[in-house]
Amino acid sequence: MPKLIRMDLGIPALPTMKKVAAYARVSVESETMRHSLSAQISYYSSLIQKNPDWQYAGVFADYGISGTRINKRDEFQRMIEAADKGEIDIILTKSIQRFARNTVDLLVTVRHLKDIGVEVRFDREHLSSMSSDGELMLTILASFAQEESRSISDNCKWSIRKRLQNGIPNGRFRVYGYRWEGDELVIVPEEAEVVRWIYLNFLLGKSRLETEKELAAEGITTRSGNRWVDSNIRQILTNVTYTGNLLLQKSFIADPITKRRKKNRGELPQYYVENSHPAIIDKATFDYVQEEIARRRGLGALANKSLNTSCFTGKIKCPYCGKNYYHRTRRDKGFREIWVCGSAGMKNHKCPVGGSINQEKLKHACAMVLGLDAFDETAFQENMDFISVPARNVLEFHLKDGRIVTTELTSTSPKECWTPEYRAMMCEKRRQKSYCKGATVLTNKIRCAHCGCNFRRCTSTSAGGKAHHWRCADHNGCGLKGFREDWLKAFIAETLGLPEFDDTVFDAQIDHIDVISETKMLFCFKDGRMVGRTWEKPKRVNMPWTEERRRKVSQRMTQLRKERKVWRKEK
Repeated sequence: MPKLIRMDLGIPALPTMKKVAAYARVSVESETMRHSLSAQISYYSSLIQKNPDWQYAGVFADYGISGTRINKRDEFQRMIEAADKGEIDIILTKSIQRFARNTVDLLVTVRHLKDIGVEVRFDREHLSSMSSDGELMLTILASFAQEESRSISDNCKWSIRKRLQNGIPNGRFRVYGYRWEGDELVIVPEEAEVVRWIYLNFLLGKSRLETEKELAAEGITTRSGNRWVDSNIRQILTNVTYTGNLLLQKSFIADPITKRRKKNRGELPQYYVENSHPAIIDKATFDYVQEEIARRRGLGALANKSLNTSCFTGKIKCPYCGKNYYHRTRRDKGFREIWVCGSAGMKNHKCPVGGSINQEKLKHACAMVLGLDAFDETAFQENMDFISVPARNVLEFHLKDGRIVTTELTSTSPKECWTPEYRAMMCEKRRQKSYCKGATVLTNKIRCAHCGCNFRRCTSTSAGGKAHHWRCADHNGCGLKGFREDWLKAFIAETLGLPEFDDTVFDAQIDHIDVISETKMLFCFKDGRMVGRTWEKPKRVNMPWTEERRRKVSQRMTQLRKERKVWRKEK
């Protein structure tokens, strides 16, 4: 009889439509480029929607943005995010230059899209990122696109420098105190008054910090509505534009790909244009201000009157950190003036010297080095170049005559700080339980009847975890054993007639407890009563052998056996 086999044919899978998007970009903002971008968007929208196998996923377009960097292109970033979410299968673009002009950015982006299954097609080059030789051709053509961008940048730089040679500024730069009217700089009267105020304050010897505070008090802000800060004021004081002259090419773009701007320190010629616009500050005043800035820079912190400086400011230097020591006052252990390394307050930075220098000891050492009976600031400034601190409590004096004298300081600060007044203050603080770390309501309440010492709280660790005990503080051997805190609290609660120990009730009723022996205690109440009680130490309850305890003990014994084997081998 013939054998019959049944064959079930599955339902044929329908081909899924590809989700297709396009990317367009122009780098120059102009009416012609706007039409070009619109044409690209219309072309790709129509192309995708006409294909019956494609599903329209949108056209992403960046207008007026360079292709050398992808982090500045919002639409490009939005397209990549959509591809990561699975909303795009194919990306169409006109050419490699439209997609990216940076070889690294292009290859990294294309490889990322390839890893998530998204194909990129370049129409002009007839390339696909999924083809076998696609990445090789992309690398070659992307390098050409990047070099083309460099060539365009060089041509633009040439035209810019030609304009600069003719005294024509590159663009309409913003400068506080002026505004542009056509090709001319015109003074803004209210802003010009602020500029003159800043210069006048500097000529009067005021620091930039003082000027900043004055402007804030008057409610005067920058053109953007922000508070005046030190960097803004410094820029006003060093900008030659306020003299009616222009200094062109103060900075330049070092790399056309990264767009990194660099300050011109002689790499390229600068061009000085005289009498190009009305002046707010005369040239003589500006030159004097620049000389004064250089003089104050040489003085360092001593030039800033708003700082609390002394003759030692800027003189004590750390040879390891390269920073100056600064002045501090300590009042936690009596009033002391000290000098510490400038890196002491910095995060994740520790000076290898460490420690501090007592100012009185420093003055005494300076007087000895200079051969004086007492410290004299004038003689110190005239003869001392700087003081180096190569090691803790070691000073290396560099004198202006070329001599180097090394001396060692003896630190007696810990002894000197314990004056009778400070000792009395600390004793009073320690009587307050809130001052001591780990203090409880029992602190200073339990006393030894034999030696008169207070019992202290101790912590011990056992197999059952941490446990607190109260033991006599006499280090000469009082003989009294300690009491476990949980047992002691239960005994106190029983004495007070409470179901459980209560901190408030205990502190309100008990003045102190005298421990007479290991079995006898005398409770002294605040109302004058005294109650003697016999202490019965509770029996220790052995811990049950749980699986967790068995595992820990087994691990501990295994470790001990290994250590014993090592010890025997060494022996």
